[in-house]
Amino acid sequence: MIIDTHCHLDHPSLASRCSTVLAQARRAGIGKLVIPGVGPDGWRGIAALAGAEEGVFPAFGLHPMLTSRYGLGLLEELEHYAARGVAIGEIGLDYTVAGVSREDQVAAVRGQLRLALRMGLPVLIHCRRAFQDMLRIVREERVREVGGIMHAFSGSPEIARQFIGEGFLISMAGTITYRNAVKPPEVAARIPLEHLVLETDAPDMAPEPFRGRVNQPAFLRVTAEKLAQIKGVSLEEVSAATTANAERIFRI
Repeated sequence: MIIDTHCHLDHPSLASRCSTVLAQARRAGIGKLVIPGVGPDGWRGIAALAGAEEGVFPAFGLHPMLTSRYGLGLLEELEHYAARGVAIGEIGLDYTVAGVSREDQVAAVRGQLRLALRMGLPVLIHCRRAFQDMLRIVREERVREVGGIMHAFSGSPEIARQFIGEGFLISMAGTITYRNAVKPPEVAARIPLEHLVLETDAPDMAPEPFRGRVNQPAFLRVTAEKLAQIKGVSLEEVSAATTANAERIFRI
């Protein structure tokens, strides 16, 4: 069994054919999926989807691209939903997003990290071109106490090791299969399996040879096979290690 630790199954391109997508995933050996929330408009739907489907687990958070909506009322609503989730996420910093200030992003991620600590939940971190700030914040907020996952990690092995030191697992996505990829395959090669998990980030980042198509959980097997090739181990070893890591961090 393989666990997809980050799949937007509620996205219209997947939700409209959810039963088929899940059936295909299960045939490919994907036994469990975590659906991260990106904003309040989707939290109710994610909760309902997870409640209706075996092996589907919800997470709730406010994505950095939506942090202009952050406030006390939203945090209270997030706490309500998070009580039935396995993580707080997808949250973080993204300095490539236009129209959202860095100050708003930092305020929102700090508030959500504090909520995660209060609730004893791990966090799913989205981070683009903000690794040093994100690392400083997780240290200041003592996130090591709950741990988390660096989603679709795009940093260097050196940065990955620093996040591992703060209680994080590093998530490998379809980018490790790309012919022009540099950092993701290097991270896959240099970070031990005991610190890695797998994800699709569906419907985005489909692996080769599905690149350019709508990604889906069934395609995670391709990423797992590529990770096994990079590591020089069997697919069974990759599946066992990454599944154990995911089950431990999410307590599922």
